[in-house]
Amino acid sequence: MAGRRDALLTREKGQSSLGSRIVVAVVIGVLLGCLFAFFSPNGFFTSTPHIHNPKMGLSACESPEQIDALKVDILSAKEKNMELKKEVKGLMERLRMAEQGKGHAQEQFVVLGENHKAGPFGTVKALRTNPPVIPDGSVNPRLAKILEEVAIYKELIVVLANSNVKEMLQLWFTSIKKVGIPNYLVVALDDNIEEFCKLNDVPVYRRAPDQDVDVVGKIGGNHAVSGLKFRILREFLLLGYSVLLSDVDIVYLQNPFDYIYRDSDVESMSDGHNNMTAYGYNDVFDEPSMGWARYAHTMRIWAYNSGFFYIRPTLPSIELLDRVAARISKEDPKPWDQAVFNEELFFPSHPGYDGLHAAKRTMDMYLFMNSKVLFKTVRKDAKLKKLKPVIVHVNYHPDKFPRMKAIVDFYLNGKHDALDRFPDGSD
Repeated sequence: MAGRRDALLTREKGQSSLGSRIVVAVVIGVLLGCLFAFFSPNGFFTSTPHIHNPKMGLSACESPEQIDALKVDILSAKEKNMELKKEVKGLMERLRMAEQGKGHAQEQFVVLGENHKAGPFGTVKALRTNPPVIPDGSVNPRLAKILEEVAIYKELIVVLANSNVKEMLQLWFTSIKKVGIPNYLVVALDDNIEEFCKLNDVPVYRRAPDQDVDVVGKIGGNHAVSGLKFRILREFLLLGYSVLLSDVDIVYLQNPFDYIYRDSDVESMSDGHNNMTAYGYNDVFDEPSMGWARYAHTMRIWAYNSGFFYIRPTLPSIELLDRVAARISKEDPKPWDQAVFNEELFFPSHPGYDGLHAAKRTMDMYLFMNSKVLFKTVRKDAKLKKLKPVIVHVNYHPDKFPRMKAIVDFYLNGKHDALDRFPDGSD
């Protein structure tokens, strides 16, 4: 046994010694290889480097003219590459701006016809966002081309204007430029406004001649132009664009697209002046002759303002525009467009009438502020005065232009007493 153990130990020592020698040989080989590579990077068998003479090396298909042409092509390719980089940078910036919005175009809809199982109590949520329509560029190719250049993430601010509101229009787009909103468009209703916008570097679209539209556009007052916008707005939606429709008597103080939810067919500012009137309340109607049942509960909300609303390109939205435009054109006497807008948006289906199935959202009344809220409440409250709204719509007062200038002075120019000289209402 002892002799066997000694033999094994001798074998193990021999194997260990052999392994050590192999390791040493490998290390020496690696070191020699590194030295050879350092002192002779081109190898031992390379010939003397040949200096290439371009003139001598030109073949029949490599004439100097072709070389120059290739150089020109390379320079052109570099320039195009720089342009593409700028375009990509611009697109990324547009995407960044678009994604600042809350709930950016949330896809809550599902494939039509698919059945769903309701979840546990308190977890069930109905669908809120209707899918956008398939864009149809043939509706208005000229407008489609303009929108491709102006819109950001398929949305933009749109205003209709004729020469009657030229001063307010200038203040309108001046405030937009100061805030830094790039995606806006003026729909010019006469040649004068079109030229005025071009001189001021303002994106403008002049509609093709239309006898009925042109008469209203050139000589119509505020209400006539307001009714016209529903017909014009339809083309934007059919082209697949979401529109923030704006009246001209609005001052922009922040980018409104940062505060749009995009979860409904229509998001509108309210004519309400407090939480109850803007967002809805239970109003009790008292009829003493009914005795025990004298009190009847009613649900009320103040009207959505048809001069400032965000509308998505969905079927309910287009149906809303069609309904409003049809009623305004057919009914006599001509109804007020805002009244029709709210009736079609809110009236439920009932015998003899099919209501509109559209999702609605009321905008924050302190961010999207009407002039009643500003002059009756906000300017008198020390805390509310510190709040900077997104827009202020001078819809409650006829002296629009001086109040718009005062709003600019108060919020943008730091004149703290700029609003003080105006009465709450109109004189």
